[in-house]
Parts: sequence; structure tokens; C-alpha cells
Amino acid sequence: MAQTILSLTVNGRPTVVQIEEFRTLLYLIREVLGLKGTKEGCGEGVCGACTVLLDGQAVNACLVLAVQAEGKNLITIEDLGTEENLHPLQKAFIEVGAVQCGYCTPGMILSAKALLDKNHNPSEKEIRRGLSGNLCRCTGYQKIIEAVKLVAKD
Repeated sequence: MAQTILSLTVNGRPTVVQIEEFRTLLYLIREVLGLKGTKEGCGEGVCGACTVLLDGQAVNACLVLAVQAEGKNLITIEDLGTEENLHPLQKAFIEVGAVQCGYCTPGMILSAKALLDKNHNPSEKEIRRGLSGNLCRCTGYQKIIEAVKLVAKD
């Protein structure tokens, strides 16, 4: 199998890896880098569980080839906060009860971050559109929207 050397920045750290050219960004994140916060859901770009930020853009890691990340800045949920110092979105999700099983939460939070980085005060309609690529089977979405509104307000 053809392998390539890939250079990118992962969560603020310059990273060089060797990877097979057909592997997805999701495979790189979970299996090569060992970052398990990014979840695999459908594997078809429908559920958003694998959402990460690539050069600030929310992308489904299952649909992006790892080689497409060459020279780019990759942010996963592991970069957003620590147990001692949560990111405002993480705090808001906890505060309003926007987390149930938690499987979709990393993707939801990163999609919300991408939205808020571009639009600091989105309307509810804009929040819904910004999160439309992320599915949740537990919460009914309202609490998630409330969490994003709470961070936007602050």
C-alpha cells in the first residue's frame, strides 16, 4: 500500500505522521494519533459525530482523506479545554443539560465553535443551521441550542 508522510498541526502541535494514502482523517485522529474524543458514527458524513475543525472549518472527518490535511491546522475536542478549565461551550452544555449519552457532544461542540468563531451572536435559526450536520438521538436539540445561545450571549 502506498504511504505518504503528512505534516500538519494537531491541537496546536506540529505533527508528522506516515499514513496510507487511502485513510480518512478520522482514522488518522483515532487510530494513528490516539485521540478518541472524535467519534465514528455513520461513516458516511450524515451524523456529524466525527466533526473536527480543519483550518477553522467544521468537517466530517470520515469524509476527508488524511492527506487532504497536509499543511493544515486540525482541532479536535481534546484541544478545547481541560477538566480544570473547560471551554465556555463545554461549561454551557453541562450547565443547561445539553448532554445525555454524550456520543454526539464532541461534534456538536466543534460545530458550535465553528459557528461562533464566524458569528459571535447568531440567531436561533443560524444556530440550527450551524448544527444541522450533527444528529442527536437523545436530547431533542433544544438544550443544545440553549447552550450555544448562552455562550453567544456571554
